Amino acid sequence: MTPTVCLWRHGIPAVFQHSRNARCATLQGFPASLSESQCSVQETLYRSCRFALFIAVSLPLSLHSRYMPLSPSAVKRVLKHTRSIQVQAYAREDGLWDIEANVTDIKTRAAHLLPGIRPAGEPIHDLWLRLTVDLELNIVAAESVSDSFPYPGGCDTVGPQYQQLVGLNLGKGFRAGLKQRLAGIQGCTHLTELAQVLPTATIQAFAGDVIDTVDGRQADGRIEMPFQLNRCRALRTDGPVVAKFYPRWAVANADNKRDDESPIPLQSASIRKLA
Repeated sequence: MTPTVCLWRHGIPAVFQHSRNARCATLQGFPASLSESQCSVQETLYRSCRFALFIAVSLPLSLHSRYMPLSPSAVKRVLKHTRSIQVQAYAREDGLWDIEANVTDIKTRAAHLLPGIRPAGEPIHDLWLRLTVDLELNIVAAESVSDSFPYPGGCDTVGPQYQQLVGLNLGKGFRAGLKQRLAGIQGCTHLTELAQVLPTATIQAFAGDVIDTVDGRQADGRIEMPFQLNRCRALRTDGPVVAKFYPRWAVANADNKRDDESPIPLQSASIRKLA
């Protein structure tokens, strides 16, 4: 059974089906075969269609046993608002990476904003942030655009502020630097919040491509503890997961000094080139 995703545009339902084995979705009214650049569901739905209100995915029962959904609500409820965040990472031919993030806020009712009424299903916010980083997580370029926003002449002027992120490092002190440069009236609340997810999102993108997460083997042959160990409860070095999957690094008492703000060791020796 193919997961079916229901979308609404101005109260009119549309349907597309997304195969887990396919690289792109087939949207009713769109060609079944798209180029790789067109295969981005994000770009197809938000940039081309501009009508995603909510997404309800129907999965085969066999797949539900593989996931841990939230428990059913004990009371009847109605969907009123959806905030969606999506991050995509692109490896560039010049050796840099583009990390692109998008946040949308969409209501199921017409929103009575001071500048006017925003129809149900039209985004209140549709904000974009792109950071270009090198292999050591240094930000070398930054760009932000606001496609939908509540206050024309205000929200749409803040984009250039985010060029101040250039020079920060996503693996060391990023959130402190972000707060210092763009908190409060210095930036956009939603873009600044969006930026806070980019350190871990970028590390996830680098894992297996740029960073060896298996045994901590460095480019010069040295073996060091994989960076992800002792950064969360599941991967504490005195826990059962590390004992099973990383036995080399299993200990009786874990070092609890690492946390989400601890520097990520990405010296040149620990980085391997992309294939």
